[in-house]
Amino acid sequence: MAASVAAAAARLRRAIRRSSPWPGPSRQPLSTEPPPARGSAVRDAFLSFFRDRHGHRLVPSASVRPRGDPSLLFVNAGMNQFKPIFLGTVDPRSEMASFRRVANSQKCVRAGGRHNDLEDVGQDLSHHTFFEMLGNWAFGGEYFKEEACSMAWELLTQVYRIPKDRLWVSYFGGDPKTGLDPDLESRDIWLSLGVPASRVLAFGPQENFWEMGDTGPCGPCTEIHYDLAGGAGAPQLVELWNLVFMQHNREADGSLQPLPQWHVDTGMGLERLVAVLQGKHSTYDTDLFSPLLSAIQQGCGAPPYSGRVGAADAGRVDTAYRVVADHIRTLCVCIADGISPGMTGAPLVLRQILRRAVRFSMEILRAPPGFLGSLVPVVVESLGAAYPELQKHSAQITSLVSEDEAAFLASLQRGRRIIDRTLRRLGPSDLFPAEVAWSLSLSGNLGLPLDLVELMLKEEGVRLDTAGLERLAQEEAQHRAQHAEPVQEQRLRLDVHALGELRRRGVPPTDDTPKYNYCLHPSGDYEFSLCEAQVLQLYSEDGTAVASVEAGQRCGLLLDRTSFYAEQGGQASDRGYLVRAGQPDVLFPVARAQVCGGFILHEVMAPEQLRVGDQLQLHVDKAWRLGCMEKHTAAHLLNWALRQTLGPGTEQRGSYLNPERLRFDVATQAALTSEQLQMVESSVQEVVRKNEAVFTEEVPLALTAHVPGLRCLDEVYPDPVRVVSVGVPVAQALAPASQAALQTSVELCCGTHLLRTGAIGDLVIVGERQLAKGTTRLLAVTGEQAQQAREVGQSLAQDVKAAKERLTRGSQDLAEAQRLSKDIGRLTEVIDTAVMPQWQRRELQSTLKTLQRRANTAIRKLEKGQAAEKSHELLRRHEKQPLIVDTVPAESLSVLVKVVRRLCELSPSSSVLLLSPQPSGSVLCACQVAQGATPAFTAEAWALAVCSPMGGKAWGSQVVAQGTGSTADLEAALRRARAYALNQL
Repeated sequence: MAASVAAAAARLRRAIRRSSPWPGPSRQPLSTEPPPARGSAVRDAFLSFFRDRHGHRLVPSASVRPRGDPSLLFVNAGMNQFKPIFLGTVDPRSEMASFRRVANSQKCVRAGGRHNDLEDVGQDLSHHTFFEMLGNWAFGGEYFKEEACSMAWELLTQVYRIPKDRLWVSYFGGDPKTGLDPDLESRDIWLSLGVPASRVLAFGPQENFWEMGDTGPCGPCTEIHYDLAGGAGAPQLVELWNLVFMQHNREADGSLQPLPQWHVDTGMGLERLVAVLQGKHSTYDTDLFSPLLSAIQQGCGAPPYSGRVGAADAGRVDTAYRVVADHIRTLCVCIADGISPGMTGAPLVLRQILRRAVRFSMEILRAPPGFLGSLVPVVVESLGAAYPELQKHSAQITSLVSEDEAAFLASLQRGRRIIDRTLRRLGPSDLFPAEVAWSLSLSGNLGLPLDLVELMLKEEGVRLDTAGLERLAQEEAQHRAQHAEPVQEQRLRLDVHALGELRRRGVPPTDDTPKYNYCLHPSGDYEFSLCEAQVLQLYSEDGTAVASVEAGQRCGLLLDRTSFYAEQGGQASDRGYLVRAGQPDVLFPVARAQVCGGFILHEVMAPEQLRVGDQLQLHVDKAWRLGCMEKHTAAHLLNWALRQTLGPGTEQRGSYLNPERLRFDVATQAALTSEQLQMVESSVQEVVRKNEAVFTEEVPLALTAHVPGLRCLDEVYPDPVRVVSVGVPVAQALAPASQAALQTSVELCCGTHLLRTGAIGDLVIVGERQLAKGTTRLLAVTGEQAQQAREVGQSLAQDVKAAKERLTRGSQDLAEAQRLSKDIGRLTEVIDTAVMPQWQRRELQSTLKTLQRRANTAIRKLEKGQAAEKSHELLRRHEKQPLIVDTVPAESLSVLVKVVRRLCELSPSSSVLLLSPQPSGSVLCACQVAQGATPAFTAEAWALAVCSPMGGKAWGSQVVAQGTGSTADLEAALRRARAYALNQL
């Protein structure tokens, strides 16, 4: 028995990895019990169990776009949205702060970053980039190990009716290196639930100690595994459920410290659970995927899916089925949550996923164009009931998928042409140039995956210059590092221990309501009320709590109340200074304020000693605050105006503002037209001219849940929540029958705002670019900056008008025409970067593009006329001789080449080389060999023979070439030209 347990333990160790591959096909049934009818019923049963039997609150899935977490590309686990609770930073006024026991089904994407399953998808029967994680949580010790294990066992064995003899469990067996004891409590709980000791196995930290990241909350975990073999031979174990008990915090120095509060965090993959309950040996065989696989087969006409892997999957047809089915689910979920294929970060990963799906569907399944878009309704039908945002955005998802698929196919065709053209120039043993492959890749212009480029070359029997490719990749990485945004100054933070200590001492959250204490006088001036506060706690730069700080020290300051706005909601932090009561001449500058779990931490440079208990007066930088208020109210009006112009379904994707600039990201189907930009500005200007009142009021969060047109973001809002309404009192805007939020700006917002819109003065959109497909970033300025932008626009419009008039007048002087062309080019560069209305920039850019074409046409016409005159003159001088070598005045190399070409047209039997000395001291050279010249006599070699001795260079073809050099002895250069030609002739 001991030997069999040891063997099972060894197999469990191999199966214990969270991403363990599903074993291959087997005839052994997974369960003797009748399975639930559908995967949706499995999901519903999980949620109902925790809600109805154990009093859990059901919370919606968070978006797969991480909320304020730069460490993640995508939400990849159910616990991501609860990080503020684990870290102790949750706003005590928010709905999340009231969570004690919750459950949900979370959308997760694991592609790119630390958890990356992308390349594994399709290779086996279990990997996915998108999956659903069922989870239940207990926060702050609401319940712990005994309850969590008991609930899990009850659900699996009584609700899902999985045979107990097919379940194994693992627990943390300790770690001597870190001094962590075995989790014997979990072991004893499982034994008390009736799990035989032979199926309760201990493992080390790699398998059974879960960590959020390099630092942060962590703890032992116990995992429940299912035996696929069911007693028929050696156990075949796959993980079903992971129960994490967060007891510790991993510090920056690697040590472990106990958490102030303990939490339970569990996660179980829905796809794997459904496979077990439906008696399937692959997640792809469940009803979560079968409709998609059928749709793929019908759309492509490929052989039906048969679940083969590896060598048995001839032609990789089943691999392609799995890739396409998984990837279209990921694409739909991500696009519905506001992530579109793009060029950096998560959008770039999504672009790779889409193009991988297109490749497999097109190259292996022989899918017709537009095929991927046809699968979107199948995904919406499957997942839309659980995640309504898929139904809401189904048309946009289909459009984006279809557009990107078409763009990729066009890039693929163009890439093949470039490869074919390059191959024709290569010798038999030449490597394919790395520069060309790079230009074809996702890092270059066409966006083709490099492995696809290598595959295309392999089909042609050509090897890629991989060493050159690595060099280019290193250069690109260095370039990005050089142009990356500078690392921000390290900010003071309150960690989970500091926050826990404050709560243990009963320190209340900072009262920051004084930040709203200001009024507007009839004169138009704002008055900010004086705020007095007491120092509750001081922190040194390393975050250590101290009783005092000395002169010259940078420190963190916690007060009982504050009038400083802490950075949040896209609004920059206030700046200002503090003074100690009775010492008005000693200023303590405040660089910024930030919110940490309901506490406002002020970053201060102390010019004198500061102690806990000191009484202070707070002075906010009035100009800075007014600038933020102006931009924030303008941002609300911009959001409203965009909906008025683009439609009520237009959604904000984010914003950031400070007194200098307003940045606003919005979901759009396409780039805004010049007319739409003008309409948006006009809508804002109309509200500004009316000088509408801005109303604010705190209301219960539930009161805002079903207000038509109310704007809110994917954020955690406090309860009660602050509502900002322009022109309509909040109570009227939120009334049951009110349509006010459809007609004016009404938003949930904790920011500081103007009390009347007139102070905005004006709003000008000065920049617009596509962040990713479906997301546009707008840059705007207000007030005096907006007025200056309009003045700059008008001035540049006059410059463009003047250039147009010069061009219309025309000129027979080539030098004047060239000056005009250069002036147009310089004007274009100025307009490209000027702070001016974006709609006007576009119009002027379009006008200048037309003017530049006309100017270039005029130059070519004048050059052609000059060339004809000069060629006739030269022809008269040389009387159709077989060799013409001479000098001629020419303003540019372009003119000189035209003279040579025209001369050869008039005298086809002549080989011509002309030199043109320039005022700068340089010499221009152009030549063309006669049609009947010997093959050894090439124009490029001739030009090189003349230009090289002049310290110059030459380029061209066998027939026509050009070059430059520098010499004081022009006659010597002419002699070399004649001598070389006569020798060849």
